[in-house]
Amino acid sequence: MQRVDELADRSFASWHVPGVAYGVILGGELIHTRGLGTLRVGDDAMPTASSVFRIASMTKSFTAATVLSLRDEGLLRLDDPIADHVPELATLRYPTTDSPRITIRHLLTMTAGFPTDDPWGDRQQGLDLDEFRALLASGLSFAWAPGTRFEYSNTGYGILGRLITNVAGREYREVVRERILRPLGMDSTGYLEAEVPDGRKALGYLWRKDQYIPEPMDGYGALASMGGIFTTVEDLARWVSGFLDAMPPRDGPNGGHPLSRGSRREMQQPMVPAGFRVSQVATDAPTDVEFMSYGFGLFMVDDARYGRFIGHGGGYPGFGSGMRWHHPSGLGVVALTNHRYGPGVPLARDILNELLRTEFAPLRRIRPNRATDAAATAVEALMADWDEARAAELFAMNVELDEPIAERRATLERIRERHGQLVADESEPIESQSPYHRIWWLTGARGGRVRIEILLSPELPPKVQTFAVTSVPEPPAALRIAAERIVAALQPGIESGPIAIDWPADLSVGDAVDLGIVVRSMRATEARFAPIQLGPSIAGDGETKATFRLDSPRGRVELALELDPKINCLTSVSLVPARLVPPDLA
Repeated sequence: MQRVDELADRSFASWHVPGVAYGVILGGELIHTRGLGTLRVGDDAMPTASSVFRIASMTKSFTAATVLSLRDEGLLRLDDPIADHVPELATLRYPTTDSPRITIRHLLTMTAGFPTDDPWGDRQQGLDLDEFRALLASGLSFAWAPGTRFEYSNTGYGILGRLITNVAGREYREVVRERILRPLGMDSTGYLEAEVPDGRKALGYLWRKDQYIPEPMDGYGALASMGGIFTTVEDLARWVSGFLDAMPPRDGPNGGHPLSRGSRREMQQPMVPAGFRVSQVATDAPTDVEFMSYGFGLFMVDDARYGRFIGHGGGYPGFGSGMRWHHPSGLGVVALTNHRYGPGVPLARDILNELLRTEFAPLRRIRPNRATDAAATAVEALMADWDEARAAELFAMNVELDEPIAERRATLERIRERHGQLVADESEPIESQSPYHRIWWLTGARGGRVRIEILLSPELPPKVQTFAVTSVPEPPAALRIAAERIVAALQPGIESGPIAIDWPADLSVGDAVDLGIVVRSMRATEARFAPIQLGPSIAGDGETKATFRLDSPRGRVELALELDPKINCLTSVSLVPARLVPPDLA
């Protein structure tokens, strides 16, 4: 955790934030916690994992979980019109005559059509319940017709609080405590400031005119269901662990959680697109794009490198917080601050990314199931010794239609002639997009490699519907030497830094190669992926073309080269980040 703490120290030193508490979760346990700064300006009370902060919009996940709890008991349906349960909305005037009525699902997914209400909504936390009823009865504005697009809405989650009260017959905060908090042992979590011990309480601040200004603490009110929870790193670790435990689907008990694993998974499924974020690690580096979706009270962020992150942030006068977890590694991070809209979300994100960049958290990949592994064994046997009856039993009916069996057999004969006896390449991990999909490599006794991809059909028993075989001959020595020289150039010394990267002087290139573009690509590759090692060839013709895989702890890069053997120079050079097989999102 030293690198995590160093990252937090650097971040904290650059902020005007009184205090921060953060924690790392792995395998359902809070394995590391730390606090920086102070809970209260002028006090030496350093934050700890048991310090109580307000978490603002992270509250929405508790509200959504409570709605699903009521749904699971049959007390409501997600597609019920909200006016059936919150009568003040019965006379709501919709933006168009063809607008559908707002449902509970619309509110959970922020697709009710209301305009974004930050920062107005943040000041309605303590709104009187009767005033809120009057507000709803007087009508609401619409930016969109319900169900057409995502737009973040605190008001919508305020309405869900009234839904919970009306359906359960008790005040919202008591329903959440009874159904969610108490069963999970989240005893330091609640909605009332008076319940928080003074010594553990973080006070909120705003940095203005070179000083910290105390922020007032709104009391419990109508919009508590969108942002009113007080809690700790310790309690949030239990909350995050419950979501991590929900995947993968499996038999067995529910683990004592008040919400079923199925409902917890449901909350974490993308229900509606919610935008994207673009970032760049260096000027010459390729851009990273994160695509965001919204589920039920939670955001999903799909990242090309690491797969899907799930979580939520919270920003509020006096506080900023973030929670983020990653199913493929089993890791989660919580970060809490006591400053208005403090950077809890970026801190949680950066800590989790730092952990994933190390070998500390190898990703759990999707694995083929037994039927797919058995089919792979049958495919290898068929490739070694073709048998018509075995092929008829193995392949689905579409295989002959997509490419005649006779041509497939002829292709396999040419592959055996080129590569000789084929055996499994143990250096290559098996890759899968789903349990019914498998990609693996074989090596030939005469050199080169063969890539095999199969996909099974939905029949019972399943059959092979995709059978793709790719021959990759051993690249010529000149191309391998060129690849080695280029990879060596991607390993500059620490003192010289990435700017020292230049094209190897002993490698000749043709007039069509723009070395300026190639060198910029090399610098970007080094900045993003170093250290880099030369891997095996993954494509090529064995004569003039070869594509090599470059391996890095930060991902993979494909180096594609073309050679003109007559004049012994490279006619094409490209470096492209590889499309990775995604981690297991389930």
